[in-house]
Amino acid sequence: MNIELPPPVSPRQMDILRAVTAMAWADGELEPDEINLMLDEFATLFAASNADPDGQESLKKRLREYLGQNLPLEEVIPQIQPEDRKLVAQLSYRVINSSRRQPGEPKINLDEAAAFQRLIRLLQLSDAEVQEITLLQDEPDEPQLLAAKIHEILLKQ
Repeated sequence: MNIELPPPVSPRQMDILRAVTAMAWADGELEPDEINLMLDEFATLFAASNADPDGQESLKKRLREYLGQNLPLEEVIPQIQPEDRKLVAQLSYRVINSSRRQPGEPKINLDEAAAFQRLIRLLQLSDAEVQEITLLQDEPDEPQLLAAKIHEILLKQ
């Protein structure tokens, strides 16, 4: 009998995975682009040896099953270590900014924008930290602050 072992990640790393996954589920859907981005990022962050691509691929396969967990932010954020809060916000922003459900829809939809605001509040990040995170992740040809993006999304409703 072949028993599947959990992925070789620490509880701290699993908390990061759960928090970012909760953000990916914010709009009720887990898009393929979001899945691929999370698996790539987590494999890079969590792999014992970044020089071993086979190790990263194996880890991606083992982490994939955990992406189906749709846990509330309020349940997972208290487990995040203070030194990991900014990383969680950065990864979460990248994930929600990675895809759109429909052509012509903003990459960050209303549900995702609201969840990101909730995440920032729960992580207790400052406005300056949020601005740094969003500006670093925005495409160079359209640098916008999250507040401006949220405002645009709300106007379209």
